[in-house]
Amino acid sequence: MNNFEFKNPTKIIFGKDTISKLSEELPTDARVLILYGGGSIKKNGIYDQVKTALKDISHVEFGGIPANPEYSVLMKALKVIKEESITYLLAVGGGSVIDGTKFLSSAALYEGDSPWDILKDSKRTEVGMPFGTVLTLPATGSEMNSGAVITNAETKEKLGMGGPGLFPQFSILDPQVIQSIPQRQLVNGITDAFTHVLEQYMTYPAAALLQDRFAESIMQTLLEVAPTILKDSTDYNAASNFMWSCTMALNGLIQKGVPTDWAVHAMGHELTALYGIDHARTLAIIAPSHYQYNFEAKKEKLAQYAERVWNITEGSIDDKAYAAIEKTESFFNQMGIETKLSKYTDDFDGTAEIIAKRFTERGWLGLGEHKSLKPEDVEHIVHMAY
Repeated sequence: MNNFEFKNPTKIIFGKDTISKLSEELPTDARVLILYGGGSIKKNGIYDQVKTALKDISHVEFGGIPANPEYSVLMKALKVIKEESITYLLAVGGGSVIDGTKFLSSAALYEGDSPWDILKDSKRTEVGMPFGTVLTLPATGSEMNSGAVITNAETKEKLGMGGPGLFPQFSILDPQVIQSIPQRQLVNGITDAFTHVLEQYMTYPAAALLQDRFAESIMQTLLEVAPTILKDSTDYNAASNFMWSCTMALNGLIQKGVPTDWAVHAMGHELTALYGIDHARTLAIIAPSHYQYNFEAKKEKLAQYAERVWNITEGSIDDKAYAAIEKTESFFNQMGIETKLSKYTDDFDGTAEIIAKRFTERGWLGLGEHKSLKPEDVEHIVHMAY
């Protein structure tokens, strides 16, 4: 196991009807900006619960943060923060709204020329404007980590940011919210969380026995509850396990002491930026090809994953490893996710070359757990995903 340090300051408030506890977590003298997405919270009752909880706290609202938090929209929210003398941010939404709120937390205190530089120059945020979250869509784990990814439609880029100043002070997780989530988004959430675990697990053995089993247990839980969630989203026990698995998949715990990959995300973000494909679906497009291309480097963990998660015990290491890739792709397909880029766009010729060129221009010359994947390797992997 590798050396590590771990600190997660986010307070989790989990369970039924916990949105009512919101006012207890906010400073009484705060000037709050409520941030949300396309307005679904006004149809499913979450908005009313939040407004009731904030009835004695000064607040204004900003809605319309899109599914991939768009820089130009967030800049409008930043203007509201300045004009309204906001002191506290409240994200009411899924990962996109929370990621957008993290950007605003950083940008509100940024003293540089352009807030986009925070992302373009990978500036680490040490201190941000305080914020909390009310999670409405389990998927990204953004409610309990300090990372965010922001899209710039003008430049067709999707870049990440982070730092210790971007942990939510608190996050409210009420599993009842999934009752109103469309099936497509539930599938995306399961896929996103599952792939988050793979990115931190599917590398090479590091003698981190407990970490491996933490990761495997999250994947096993997602596999177990997925059929129930997709059949009946009102099943509270399944919803609870789904929501907590999504949070645990990316709150920093399972990546401590082990090597991590994240090349799948790097390539997937480009497909979202170029074609607007749902984030989770870009991961499902890239992951099988990535594991096939890097088979020799990953086959020991692939075989372990096959045995422990998919109960594949027959055959050689290679046999089990190949079967694990097939099982993973089949899992995505069974939930209705296509795993080839050609299923999403007819205009995919040249995509691999564009992505490889972008990585070269950014200086992303060594991806993956070994930092050995060069832009030309990325080009091959994306080609395989056509």
